[in-house]
Amino acid sequence: MPDAFYLPDGPDRFVATELTRGPWDPAAQHAGPPAALLGRAVERVGDRPDLHTARVTLEIPRPVPLGAVEVAARRLRGGRSVELVEATLSAAGTPVMQATALRIRRAELPPPAGQDGGRHLPGPERGREAPFFPTGQEVGYHTAMEWRFVTGSFLEPGPATVWLRMRHPLVPDEAPSPLVRVLAAADSGNGVSAALDYRSWLFVNADLTVYLHRPAVGEWVALEAATTVDAGVGLADTAIHDRQGPVGRGLQALLVDRRR
Repeated sequence: MPDAFYLPDGPDRFVATELTRGPWDPAAQHAGPPAALLGRAVERVGDRPDLHTARVTLEIPRPVPLGAVEVAARRLRGGRSVELVEATLSAAGTPVMQATALRIRRAELPPPAGQDGGRHLPGPERGREAPFFPTGQEVGYHTAMEWRFVTGSFLEPGPATVWLRMRHPLVPDEAPSPLVRVLAAADSGNGVSAALDYRSWLFVNADLTVYLHRPAVGEWVALEAATTVDAGVGLADTAIHDRQGPVGRGLQALLVDRRR
């Protein structure tokens, strides 16, 4: 059993382990780990600890294969208060995922009147384990993450609320950052809130946009997700929480198709 989602194989090259394997194709990664790897690359651009990643948009034009991948990141637009960063994940020289991140300068401010951080979800200790839908694989993203459902389940169509925790680091001997933890989990919004029966339908996201108004605190990230499907296209809308309350929101556009 590998001890991390990715093993370094050079300064910007990583080998994806079986912990990244997704549920749709045994040769492809779940989008959560590569999204987190791109978030890690975004955070390493420049030396501005005062910047907060307020929005990350990920484009997923094709499946991300298991095996070796390369990461490249650059600043697209700099500024004193706002900057834009791009990160690209490639496999065998072909881009397979791209992230565009908006980073905004933080400031110490008193809480606005009437803002108490939003409602708090029941914690993961009050959630329950639930069977993952069959993937045909003993090890993958579904085993690399710990799941605790407050409402809903993988096998029950409809909205769901679930806590997730990474059982392994993204890369060896490195504690995942708050952004990495959120991105590793956020791509599961459509999977936990499936509007259709997984045995007959695919509902694969072609993108993911995450907005964050503050960094998540702690190991656990909660997804409060609902999916809408119409005319063969779906939209998964996910409120993202930590134990202290809401931290942001995720949106995914879904390709919906019959299983073949």
